[in-house]
Amino acid sequence: MQMLGHRNIKNTLIYTQLIKNVDGFDPEYISKVARTVEEARMLVEAGFEYVCDVDGVKIFRKRK
Repeated sequence: MQMLGHRNIKNTLIYTQLIKNVDGFDPEYISKVARTVEEARMLVEAGFEYVCDVDGVKIFRKRK
């Protein structure tokens, strides 16, 4: 909860459900980062879904 900067445990639980193994990556998904609106648009058009914002970048994922 502190690492993600959440004040409410409910928010943290949403994101921890995305993590499946010790490394913090879900092998069923491909993750990508968008730093610009254009990169985000391209990811959405490629079938990626928005997950969250971290350190000023947007994280997207798509099933393998």
